[in-house]
Formats: sequence, structure tokens, C-alpha cells
Amino acid sequence: MKKQFSIFLSAMVLAASLSACSQNSNETAAQENSSAQTSSGTEATDSGSASQADSEGTETTASSQSGTPYRIAIVQPMSHTSLDQIRDTIVTNLNESGQNIEIITENANNDTTALATILNNVRSQGVDLVIPIATSTAQSAKTVFDGDPTPIVFAAVSDPTAAGLTGDDCQNITGVSNNIPAAEIVKLIFNFQPDCETIGFLYTSSETNSVSTINAAKAYCDQEGIAYEEAAIANLSELQAAAESLIADGVDALYTGNDNSIASAMATYTDVAYAAGIPIYCGADSMVADGGFATVGVNYVQLGEQVADMVLEIMNGTAPSELPYETLSNYAQYVNLQAADRFGADFPESAYEGYEVLVESDGTSHFNQ
Repeated sequence: MKKQFSIFLSAMVLAASLSACSQNSNETAAQENSSAQTSSGTEATDSGSASQADSEGTETTASSQSGTPYRIAIVQPMSHTSLDQIRDTIVTNLNESGQNIEIITENANNDTTALATILNNVRSQGVDLVIPIATSTAQSAKTVFDGDPTPIVFAAVSDPTAAGLTGDDCQNITGVSNNIPAAEIVKLIFNFQPDCETIGFLYTSSETNSVSTINAAKAYCDQEGIAYEEAAIANLSELQAAAESLIADGVDALYTGNDNSIASAMATYTDVAYAAGIPIYCGADSMVADGGFATVGVNYVQLGEQVADMVLEIMNGTAPSELPYETLSNYAQYVNLQAADRFGADFPESAYEGYEVLVESDGTSHFNQ
């Protein structure tokens, strides 16, 4: 009897064990299936330690394809119309490429310390490619990824050579420059203001991209005998005073190139200038859309498209060293009629011929449409 009970008890234990194993196996399979669904075709926001400095968090977008995705990090130093437009265009084009891609976007919100932290975190995550937007981000990415073969495809670097992003130590770096025709913008001023006597250059001293643009414009002015004043700011708290100083010096027009800091504060800039009846000429269509008067400048949708195309070439096996950095193939002329009304413009209709109107007098915007 004891022997039969022992056999029966052993059978019961074995059955329970098999049942538990089956249940655990089913739970594991369910968990794996859930994990696979999460990593496929979803968008998530992660506000974890990897990006605590970024108030917008980390956005991750994955394709719906199976298998290990190609991981791309897009890092920008701050938010303003131009930089956001570049980011959004790149994300859209890559997501529509049909490739198995996971995209992480990061924003340092104008905090240089956070920018370095973000890039170090991106490197530690082992991404397959990095897209730094703007000169400062590209320079930081080069430093952080020194000795790492991860491809770096920069976006919107005005002067890649001056920024140290070309040469033998940059074999993994390429991208698309947003260098603007500085002399053409000076000529643009005289199209609207033929009697202009003095131009005021306003820029951020720490932005290599902005300094190089202003230097090119000043060189043209020196060549043509055009008078100018200049004011450099260290941070945005100095913007209003710098603009007021140039106006007090008697400038007839203000010129700001591809300056990320000032582009993020166009409302302050335009309030000061237009109250004094002084137009602002700038280096990008987005800056005109945000209140600047006119430009012969960069179309950042086109720039973002070119960056996405370069990324896809690298994904398909082309080495970054085989892809020289690119510039935009064409520029366009843009004008903001509402801005003209704000500073009291009295230009003839002929002055606007050949210009694309981004903002009508009533405030209707045609930007990015």
C-alpha cells in the first residue's frame, strides 16, 4: 500500500511539474511576442536618465519590419523653425524609405553641457549612425565619437572646413552644408534699399557657422566699399541691447546669417528692429517665416532630403569617406510682407518681383506648404 501511494504521489508531482513547465513556457512565449510587437512599428517617448537634460525627452520611431533595425540618432542643440524642419524632414524621408530603421531624436534645449551628455549616451547605446544638426552639435559629435567608426552625417553646417569636420581625421564624417550666399544677401539689401549707407551685422560670437557667414558678408562689403557696423552677442540675454546699439549707431538695415541662437529669438529681434523702422535680412526661409523681412537663403526641407539620401547611401554600403560633403544645389528669394508693414516699408511693387511670399500682409503663412 505504501509503495502504491508512493508511485501515485510521484506521478502527481511529475504531472504538476510538467504543467508548471508548460505554463512558464506559454508565459515566456507571450512575453516574447509582446516584446516583438513593442519594437515593431511603434513610437515611444522615454524620459529616462539617458535624456533627463532634454525636456522633450527621447523620441524613438521604429519601422514595422522584422529583424534588427538600423539605429539612427538625430541630435539637435535647440528648437527653432529651421532645425525642427530639418529633423522632421529627415525622419519622414527615412521612415518612407522602406528600410528597417529605428530613429532616436534628442534635443539639448540650448544647453551645451546637456548636448555632450546626450551624445555620450547615444554613443553608449551603440547606434549605427549619428545625425548631428548644426555646427556646434557636429563638432561635439566629432569629439565624443573620436576613435569610433560610427558614421556621422551632419546637417546644416555652414563651413565644414572651418568647423574642423573635414580632413584625414574625419573619414567617418560627411553631411550637407547650409552655407549661404552672403554677398547675394548684401545685394538683396540694395534691391530694396538702394540708398542704404550702413549695414548692421548682428551674430552670436560662439557660433562658428554664424561668424563665417558674417565674415564673408564683411569681405564683400570691404570689396565694394560698403560701410557696416557689427555687434556680437555671447547669449540671448544680450540680443535686445545689441540690436538697440546698432540702431543707435545709425544702421539702415540689419543682417543676420545662419545663427541658431538668434533664429530661436526672432520675436525679440523683430520687435526692436521694426519699432525703429529697420528691416532684418537673414539667412534662411524659416527666419523670414518667423518675422525676418527677406533673404536669398536656404530651403531646409531640401537640406533634410539631401541628408536622408546620404544616410541611405551609407546604409547601402557606401563609406562616408566616399561621400564628400554636399551644399544645396539652389537658393531661393523669400519675403515677408507682414514684416514690411511692421517696419513701415514703402517699396515699389517691382522690388518684389521674383520673390516667393512666405507671409502675406494679413499674416497668412505659405511657409512649408
